[in-house]
Amino acid sequence: MRTRLYFLFALLLTLPACGPQGSGDTSAPAADEVTVGVSLLTMTHPFFQNLAAGLEEEGAKYGMKVTVVSTEFDVAKQKDQLSNFIVQGVDAIVLSPADSKAIGTAIQEANAAGIPVFTADIAALADGVSIVTHIATDNYAGGRLAAEAVMEVLGTSGQVAIIDHPEVESVIQRTTGFHEVINAANTAGATIEVVAQLTGGGTKDRAFKVAEDILQAHPNLDVIFAINDDTALGAVAAIEKAGKSGTVQVVGFDGTAEARKAIRDGKIYADVIQHPRQIGAMTIASIRAYMAGEATPAEQLIPATLYRQADAQADATIAE
Repeated sequence: MRTRLYFLFALLLTLPACGPQGSGDTSAPAADEVTVGVSLLTMTHPFFQNLAAGLEEEGAKYGMKVTVVSTEFDVAKQKDQLSNFIVQGVDAIVLSPADSKAIGTAIQEANAAGIPVFTADIAALADGVSIVTHIATDNYAGGRLAAEAVMEVLGTSGQVAIIDHPEVESVIQRTTGFHEVINAANTAGATIEVVAQLTGGGTKDRAFKVAEDILQAHPNLDVIFAINDDTALGAVAAIEKAGKSGTVQVVGFDGTAEARKAIRDGKIYADVIQHPRQIGAMTIASIRAYMAGEATPAEQLIPATLYRQADAQADATIAE
């Protein structure tokens, strides 16, 4: 409430002063700059780089100072970042949690300080926290799309493995949607077996090692569902090393340039495409609406789309 009243008072100061025309300088003092502290899961991944760009570009349109920091998957580091934002007295915090539950105490500190918290891409699942709104891809529907792509490869029978990252809410949504489609297909008579679901930490190097283990343990594996594109590219490298290119397919999630090129080249079968810049822009719009006293929905989801080789072949943005 403190922040909202402050913003509205500052906004009133920017209105032209009332008085007769030609009475002299009617300019009013500018409103104090709105400051937004952003803590993202990582900045090594193109998705989060584009999310940051969307936040910064949209914030700049409205004179906001948007400060972006990265936690690099470290929830303790992220708690420190939120504490720093609170000490600095930022007007709003945007968060992509490194751990959707463990971050709860830091959010509670921001709540107690009267600083509104918004989540982008990854939701907070901790009890007793107040989030103004969550803006993200519809990850549940995206997981269902990934399962549909897997079934395009398998038909009604085969083996699939999932390389997971269950610490974050967005991935939980993806795998939930994925399992529901596969389970429904099996109920209808398919025989699709999920032979492994192991965490790859969302990184290429770790996913490579996990994929190697899965390929060795399951020699008849048909498809890997990778929960993001770094995971997918790590899986591709393991498949190539094992001499199984073309035998084991990969379905990814994100739509990065490197993954889209791999789809064009036949190394990844399909990708679920997200729109991170749009998430960033919508987050800034939500902050502005909140500070203007407007109601904001608790959740705002952006649809994902499925991207296959035919899409990549027609994609002029893919670099050689």
